[in-house]
Amino acid sequence: MIQLAAFYMPITQLKAVIIFMEWILLVLLGVVAAMFGSIVGLGGGIVIVPVLMLLGPLLTGETIGHATAVGISLTVLVVTALASTLSYAKRSIVDFRSGWLFFITSGPAAMLGSALTGMLPAGLFQLVFGVFMLLMAALLVARDYMKPFSKQWPIVRTMTDASGQVHTYSYGIVPALAIGFGVGLMSGLFGIGGGSLFVPLMVLLFRFPPHMATATSMFVIFLSSILGSGMHAWLGETDWLLVLALAPGAWIGGKLGAAIAVKMSGKGLLWLLRITLLLLAGQLIIDGVRTF
Repeated sequence: MIQLAAFYMPITQLKAVIIFMEWILLVLLGVVAAMFGSIVGLGGGIVIVPVLMLLGPLLTGETIGHATAVGISLTVLVVTALASTLSYAKRSIVDFRSGWLFFITSGPAAMLGSALTGMLPAGLFQLVFGVFMLLMAALLVARDYMKPFSKQWPIVRTMTDASGQVHTYSYGIVPALAIGFGVGLMSGLFGIGGGSLFVPLMVLLFRFPPHMATATSMFVIFLSSILGSGMHAWLGETDWLLVLALAPGAWIGGKLGAAIAVKMSGKGLLWLLRITLLLLAGQLIIDGVRTF
């Protein structure tokens, strides 16, 4: 009996070590994804969703479905976006008034996208998401070479940040609401937060200062993610244990990303993100074609 107990003791300890390592990896995933997301306004979901889908067996010991991965991502995004928004707000670079306008359509659209996620076959979701990620990587490259639209929109905003610098930009209600709807739909459908579309459009069409566009985007992502994650939770597409593992890292990453974003250009990290998106997109497209 003593020998039998001695035999099972190492197995129990080994399982405990494996579980501990899985949690460490999940916390690190939350930190890295949220840090990248906060720097460029992505929200981190564009990293979390494909990693959970592709590396689910390694991280948790079992496959994670696409709807569950999106539900987890959007729930974690609430934490990431809140941490980033609070950090940016201290620097007075969040345009809350404009953010609420975008949210009028992005919130309901996020709920619609969340409801549609589970209706897509896994292979089709991977294929479409992979193509979407390729487009986002291309947009992240192209935005460095694109010039802001020179049109003067009806609504003019002037804000002064914590450093005393004055920023002036403008936008129209109809295009702002249309962009909010499109971004919200993609956010709920793919669990990405929507900043990958939001920030470039705010900068190029409405001439938002890049750091202010990123900060305001994170505020809108925070609001939209609450509704989108709520829909996934209602549909039973959220693994709360994984959310619990990812959330602490997401909070830390959101704070770190916001601090980095206001102190440096982040070009090196941005290129790393572009390469990461290309690699993840390629793998998703390959898997999607195989299973579609």
